[in-house]
Amino acid sequence: MADTDDATGGTRFHPAVPARSYPFRLKGCGSLDWGMQSRLARIFRPATGRTVMLAIDHGYFQGPTTGLERVDLSIIPLLQHADALMTTRGMVRSTVPPAAGVPIVLRASGGPSVLKELSDEQLAVSMEDAARINASAVAVQVFIGGEFETQSVHNMTRLVDAGQRYGIPVLAVTAVGKELTRDARYLRLATRICAELGAHFVKTYFCTDGFDTVTAGCPVPLVLAGGKKLPELDALTMAYQAIEGGAAGVDMGRNIFQSDYPEAMIRAVGAVVHESMKPQEAYEEFVRPHTQQADGAS
Repeated sequence: MADTDDATGGTRFHPAVPARSYPFRLKGCGSLDWGMQSRLARIFRPATGRTVMLAIDHGYFQGPTTGLERVDLSIIPLLQHADALMTTRGMVRSTVPPAAGVPIVLRASGGPSVLKELSDEQLAVSMEDAARINASAVAVQVFIGGEFETQSVHNMTRLVDAGQRYGIPVLAVTAVGKELTRDARYLRLATRICAELGAHFVKTYFCTDGFDTVTAGCPVPLVLAGGKKLPELDALTMAYQAIEGGAAGVDMGRNIFQSDYPEAMIRAVGAVVHESMKPQEAYEEFVRPHTQQADGAS
């Protein structure tokens, strides 16, 4: 038998010290279950409450996107600089090293390709498989104002219900079609609907006027979508302005992996997001040396 002498004779009860709790202080997550908060704490750095997500899920509807032709060569070296990787289960199982340690935000909706109506998405991954992959969150496209708006909202709410059972957060990705305007009024509408119906965090686009009203009106964290490829300094400026406007991070893809200097760019984005470094300073420290080397080589 185990030695039980004096097993309960300790004196370190500290009765005068109130019991402490350590909630994860992320916007809107105070009442979530422990597993939810733990997974969100993988994605959002507890020290800053912010995240730099690397989005590489473009292939789920448009095939081998420029910069993602060989994920094993172009993306895996960047994982050490990312707080989370947004990708598909096929890419996780075929290419992402299990020992990489990067939290996975798993694309869970899909169906139509760029050849069809994109808003006609269905759920494409079960929450059980997301748990099997050990995903830190699942992502679903929501097409507010799109042809299949209601269907996409129901996709999200079904995922939220499943996520509550499994303790896996849901990221709602607000999709903006060609016919919709990316202004504050629309973004407030789309992000608030997603949050009201249960999304645990929301990915949306930047607008130059009133972005702070978008973040203020959404009771859960907003993550900035990088959108189309911009010049590096412009992309850093957009990220900085979004963070200053209340965003809890960025989910960038093309502005990183389509850059001529993807590793320098993701490090610069990280400095802007987590250190509030000014865009010009981040560009000069991380990106400029590579452009000068390229100019010298030519």
